[in-house]
Amino acid sequence: MAAPGTKVDPILVEIVEGTLASVEKEVETAIARTARSPMIRDAHDFRAGIHDRRLRKLTGRSYSALVHPIVRDFPVETMRPGDVFFHNDVYLSEGGIGHLPDLCVTVPVFHEGEVVAFVQAFGHHDDIGGAVPGSMPSHARSVYEEGLMVPPIKLWDQGRPNEAALRIMTRNSRMPDSLAGDLDAECSACLMGARRLAELFARYGRKTVEACFDAITDKTTETFRREILSKIPDGTYVWEDYAEHDGVDEPKLHVQRITLTKTPEKIVIDFTGTGPQAKGPINHCGDYADGNFLKKWLAPILRNLADTPERMAELDVNEGVVPLIEMRFPPKGTLLTPIFPAPTNARTFVILRLLGVLAGVLAKATGGRMPADQETIRYTGVYGEDENGQPYLMREVLGGGSGGRYYADGEDTIHIVPDSRNLPTEFTESRFPFLVERLGLAVDSGGPGRYRGGLGYDKHIRMLRDGHFMSIADRSILSCWGVNGGKAGRPFRVTIDPGGPNERVMEGLVDDEPVRAGEIIRIQTTGGGGWGDPLDRDVDAVVRDVRDGKVSVQGARDDYGVVIVGDRDEPKADLDATEALRVRMRAERAAARPFFDRGPGYPVLSGGKPAADVDWL
Repeated sequence: MAAPGTKVDPILVEIVEGTLASVEKEVETAIARTARSPMIRDAHDFRAGIHDRRLRKLTGRSYSALVHPIVRDFPVETMRPGDVFFHNDVYLSEGGIGHLPDLCVTVPVFHEGEVVAFVQAFGHHDDIGGAVPGSMPSHARSVYEEGLMVPPIKLWDQGRPNEAALRIMTRNSRMPDSLAGDLDAECSACLMGARRLAELFARYGRKTVEACFDAITDKTTETFRREILSKIPDGTYVWEDYAEHDGVDEPKLHVQRITLTKTPEKIVIDFTGTGPQAKGPINHCGDYADGNFLKKWLAPILRNLADTPERMAELDVNEGVVPLIEMRFPPKGTLLTPIFPAPTNARTFVILRLLGVLAGVLAKATGGRMPADQETIRYTGVYGEDENGQPYLMREVLGGGSGGRYYADGEDTIHIVPDSRNLPTEFTESRFPFLVERLGLAVDSGGPGRYRGGLGYDKHIRMLRDGHFMSIADRSILSCWGVNGGKAGRPFRVTIDPGGPNERVMEGLVDDEPVRAGEIIRIQTTGGGGWGDPLDRDVDAVVRDVRDGKVSVQGARDDYGVVIVGDRDEPKADLDATEALRVRMRAERAAARPFFDRGPGYPVLSGGKPAADVDWL
């Protein structure tokens, strides 16, 4: 791209970098304002990205899919202004798309008749066909059950939509109007973004702008090498974590293992030891394009090693992290290297769990300087027919608590996917036949620790018409682990008709549980793991948590050894009783404890083992 030795004004680099971030944000804002489906418009489960001609991701405020499959099938010299490319085929996406509801559009940027960059958007759409509403059959044994697979195609040709392709896709969707509206919004927004980037090239010239691209990625490489990798002692470290079920087999430990080797110049992430490909839909196609997508997906975890939280927030993750990470994959046939046509719609159980595995192995390497475990993504929802006899689908991505950190408590009810959010009650009640009777914090859900894990949601939905409940969720048996003496948080739990004659607890993977009008669906999402010994937690912090309704009086006693007296509005600690209780609790517990606490669900699936062999320092 830029000629070797090209000098570029550092102020101009800042201008170009800011322009890229602005264009990316403008594209996302346009999609959010014009899309039709709740998942895109309201839950914000979509991302935009800007890539250069060398397919490097240039922006760091969000992750994105890859351009690699487009240029593989459509050489850049054949592209024309106004072209829009589309794909959602997991196995032909080079690792950038995880399941079929993630639809991806890509628009080339032109300067003086040549492709100089790409604008891309991909997001989770309501329905692309398949065995169940929402295109996420929890018991799928094949990707053919999960919906319509579309390899890279030209969806718009020089500004003209491919009506035949659009008609095929909408015909296969249970929500054709939403799908058509969302695709139109994404295509239009990316075309707008391409015009904005073309203006940048016209203003400063291709040579100068491409030199700025080099400077942006080079700065990230050097910053991460100097400020982040230097915090990891050279050596080799091993840790693993698990998905608990795949929707087909009985619950068991589906292993995801990382062996991390730190050298002076890079880190090597070796996934050898990861469990075999699952029968059900929890597989993720990670072993494509040398793991390019996974490198950028996992790299944000490294930012936790920054000197301060403020500095962590300043660090972007763009293509500059790629040279610092080498990935080694096991042979085909594992959770990360599935063989077509293995199902993948619940691949979040693997790809999001890997964030925690990397955090865990880095915690071992750095003496616990990483956060405890936090929630992974889960989808819950209801579907049926409304009062007009029309089909509806309400699907929501509810967050949970993040893990406690070595300097602070975890955050409550956050989402692991940036910018995603729960659906507003005012919107859902006006559109779907149910009432939201409670939306609050799940008391005592955060893992106890010197720094407590964040709390999950406690949401109550009362159905006004007969319908069906659906769930794609993990951590319903296992918990978010605590670290360095911290305890695990509480797991995910869904109870239908709580306290009623038909009370039943759901598994994490459910497609079509009938729910009658008048019944309540109670959803309690995961709490984050705790960090550090809970008996070292400041007593005043425990009292504050009790006053704020985050920890119960009984939880304060059992988990933190703090004896609460006084009324509910003005709780106080009995300091003498607290000191005596904490002394007794320390004396009664085992002298040697693992570095990680996985909670009571782990022995259930491990054959009674209280901890994994890798949990000890």
